[in-house]
Amino acid sequence: QVQLVESGGGLVQAGGSLRLSCAASGRSFSSYVMGWFRQAPGKVREFVAAVSRNGGRTIYTDSVKDRFTISRDNAKNTVYLQMNSLKPEDTAVYYCAARADWTISQFRHEYTYWGQGTQVTVSS
Repeated sequence: QVQLVESGGGLVQAGGSLRLSCAASGRSFSSYVMGWFRQAPGKVREFVAAVSRNGGRTIYTDSVKDRFTISRDNAKNTVYLQMNSLKPEDTAVYYCAARADWTISQFRHEYTYWGQGTQVTVSS
């Protein structure tokens, strides 16, 4: 089992940047695929990005490609989401999630463990 705690959210103006962190506790962080999802008010939780167990492969939803970067540091049991050129439509609660499998995935139901989320608000 793994526990996840997100941090780094906040209020930023459009065009600005934020870096989210997700610290994991528990065993074998490097055995989990890690993902970031987000949920805006009144909308379903959607996939943002995911990274393979060794960090060598990443996938993104189209709306954040070339603006967001997911990375991980297995020595620190932490996954990051660097968000640049933020837009008001990026406003949401951001969640990190862990998938106990070697295959990278964009599907919410394939992730077992979830953090509590961190609010990101982008003002226009």
